[in-house]
Amino acid sequence: DGVIAGLGGVLVFVPQIAALFLFISILEEVGYMARAAYMFDSLMQRFGLNGRSVVALISGHACAIPAIMSTRTIANWKERLLTILVTPLTSCSARIPVYIILISFAVPEGSFLGMGYQGLAFAGLYFLGILSAMLSALAFKLILESRERSFLMLELPEYRTPVWRNVGVTVWQKVRTFIVEAGQIILLISIVLWGLSTFGPPAAMEEARTQVQKTVEEQGLDEAAAADLLASEELEASYAGHVGKFIEPVIRPLGYDWKIGIALFTSFAAREVFVGTMATIYSIGSADDELRIRDRMAEEINPRTGEPVYNRATAWSLLVFYVFAMMCMSTSAVTKRETGGWKWPIIQFTFMTALAYVSAMAVYQLMA
Repeated sequence: DGVIAGLGGVLVFVPQIAALFLFISILEEVGYMARAAYMFDSLMQRFGLNGRSVVALISGHACAIPAIMSTRTIANWKERLLTILVTPLTSCSARIPVYIILISFAVPEGSFLGMGYQGLAFAGLYFLGILSAMLSALAFKLILESRERSFLMLELPEYRTPVWRNVGVTVWQKVRTFIVEAGQIILLISIVLWGLSTFGPPAAMEEARTQVQKTVEEQGLDEAAAADLLASEELEASYAGHVGKFIEPVIRPLGYDWKIGIALFTSFAAREVFVGTMATIYSIGSADDELRIRDRMAEEINPRTGEPVYNRATAWSLLVFYVFAMMCMSTSAVTKRETGGWKWPIIQFTFMTALAYVSAMAVYQLMA
C-alpha cells in the first residue's frame, strides 16, 4: 500500500506535467511565448518578478509542480527564485475538493445579482491566492539582495509552424527529470506518511481492534460498516493519530481539534487527502461521496462547548489555512530539485506555514 500509493503519487502528476510542457513548448516554437513575456514584464517587474513569471503563475492554478519547473526559462536568479517561492500560493486543482466541502459550512446559500454566495466565495479564494503571491513576491524583493541587473532580453521571432520533434524532446526531458529526480523524494515521503497512518503503538492498536469488535457485536454492524469503523479507530490509534492529538494545543486557537489535526498532518502528502482522511475518521468509507462526508462533519459536536465543530468561524479558518499553507510534499521536492538544496524549500515551507497559521488564527478569533 505504501509503495504503490507512493508511485501513484508520482505518476499522477505526469499527465499534467506532459500536457503543460506540451503547450508551453508549442507556444515557444510558434513564437507567442516571447510576446506574452514582453507584454507582462513591466507589471511583473514592480513585484520583483519577470515577464516569464506569468507562465508559472498561471500554470500554478492547475498544479504547482510543472509551474515551478517552467521557471527554468527565467535567466535572472533572483526573479526565478521569487517565482518559485510564491507560485504555490496560487490555488491549484488539489485545493478544489477541500474548498467544495468547507464552503458549504462557511457561506450560506443564496445569490447576489444572480451570482451565488458560495460561488463568489470560491472565486474569492482564488483571488486571495493571487494577491498573496504578488504581495509575497514584493516582500521577498525587498528582503533578498542580488547583484544581477534585472532585464528582459529575448527575441521576438516571426510566427512559424512548430517543429514537432523539438516539442517531443522537450516534453520527454521534463517528464523524465520529474520522475527520476523529484519522484524519489515523493516516494520516500509517501511511504513514511503511509507508515505513520497505518501503524501505531501495539497496545493502542490492539485496544482499538478490541473496541471495534465489541461495538460490532453489540450493534450488529455489517461487514462494510465494521471495516469503516475499524479504519477510523486504527487511524486514531496510529502514530498519525498521536501526532494529531499532540499538536491539538497548538492548533486549538485556530478552532481545530485533534481530528482536524490528523487531516492537516496527512494533507502534507497532498491537499486533497484532507477529504479522504475525513472519510476515514468519520467511518464513511468512500472519499468520493462528498455529500456524506459533509453531512457527517455537520453532525460533529465539540464536547467542550457543545457547539458544532464545523461552524462558520472554523470553516473560514480552514479555508484560509489551505489557501496559504505549503501542504504538498511534491512541490517541496520539485523546489529542492530546482534550487539545488533544502535551504529554499525550508524557507518556503516556513513562511507559507507561518502565514497560514497567523491568518487562520486571526480569522477564527475575529469570527468566533
